[in-house]
Amino acid sequence: MSFPKRYADAVAKLRVPSGFILIAAFLWLSAPSPVSLAAGLPVSLAGLWIRTWAAGHLEKNITLAESGPYAWVRNPLYVGTLTVAAGFVIASRRWELGVLFAAVFLLIYLPVVELEEQHLEKLFPSYQAYARRVPKLLPRMPAMRGPKRFQWALYFRNREYQALAGFLAGAGILCWKAIR
Repeated sequence: MSFPKRYADAVAKLRVPSGFILIAAFLWLSAPSPVSLAAGLPVSLAGLWIRTWAAGHLEKNITLAESGPYAWVRNPLYVGTLTVAAGFVIASRRWELGVLFAAVFLLIYLPVVELEEQHLEKLFPSYQAYARRVPKLLPRMPAMRGPKRFQWALYFRNREYQALAGFLAGAGILCWKAIR
């Protein structure tokens, strides 16, 4: 899927405001139960783990990340975010949130992914070969894993602890709503 550059540039500015809209909708609409929490929160935790794993292999704009989850999929941070959101939708028991999250992902995040990939292509001459080898969003088992190991220093440099804080806040709100 390809988006016009003007559209992608415009919606890139909407990424943060759309996040606040999603949070407000989530707070207002969610109707969790203990069963939905038991089903959805492990899915969200899996997405958080994917984001953590990816952040520990990412040196933004310094080297092309090809190890860890980047050997499986080019955009593991987005795959992780989508997985976290899917888990929260399951936990919330509201299909409307699923539709809203899917629309934001399709209309805002996919164009941003395209812009980021164009940036990486300009920055790293080997990016095109990497893109031919590794799928954009649907993970595929790599033929060979990169030699680089996970680094907690990169996790913190990439401020991935913010995703953990967001997950804890969302899980806390769902639990609170489920028991009140």
